[in-house]
Amino acid sequence: MTTDAPSKKPTATDGKKDRPSLAKGVRDYLLKLLESDEYGPGSPLPSERELIRLCGVSRPAVREAMQALEARGLVEIRHGGRAKVSEPTPDTVVGQLAETIRHLLVTSPASLDHLKDARLEFECGSAARAAKDADADDIVRLSAIIDQQASVHDDTAAFLAHDRAFHRALANIADNPIYGAVSEALFAWMQDFHADVVIQPGREALTIEEHRDILRAVEQGSSAKASRAMRDHLTRANPLYHRTNKR
Repeated sequence: MTTDAPSKKPTATDGKKDRPSLAKGVRDYLLKLLESDEYGPGSPLPSERELIRLCGVSRPAVREAMQALEARGLVEIRHGGRAKVSEPTPDTVVGQLAETIRHLLVTSPASLDHLKDARLEFECGSAARAAKDADADDIVRLSAIIDQQASVHDDTAAFLAHDRAFHRALANIADNPIYGAVSEALFAWMQDFHADVVIQPGREALTIEEHRDILRAVEQGSSAKASRAMRDHLTRANPLYHRTNKR
């Protein structure tokens, strides 16, 4: 099978183009291949030698282009074999945004408040949706996570891992993989930039009780109660929190 080169392929023949621009040309060429019907997930891409011939560039330019696409999660590079088209998933797609989002949060302080607001609205909606869609297995799964979290209350890392798992499991009830991926990403960004919100030593018992409140509302099938319980949890509107905070 042969692959036609693009009408405006990168070329090194005039000796004036630098490698980054040549690599960009190869990358753009490969992106067009990925958009075609011929190259679905798992399909092998033209070999390095074929790309050198088709694009009229050097091996370093081809490798640089491939590495750029691999960094974006679009291709998988296999040593000793041809690169292949990656199988995209919501987790990998959201993951590709991670570094860009982190850069935004580092350079724009206002974005931290935007992140908190976005997570609050997402999680409240996620809880409301869970109350609407949850079945008996979902309730058992959430209850088990809470019990496991309670059993590791004195291990901060394990406690936080179960906290994260609870929120993701709640989001997964919607049977929409994008929900789970976004929940995971939001929690990770909050942990990195608002650790005080997700890590509160001494408040483990309160966190467990708030999770149980959310679970009860979900089990009752009340979207309004589930959303409100989640909002109380994330904003610490729980009266117990304010009482213990004054001690």
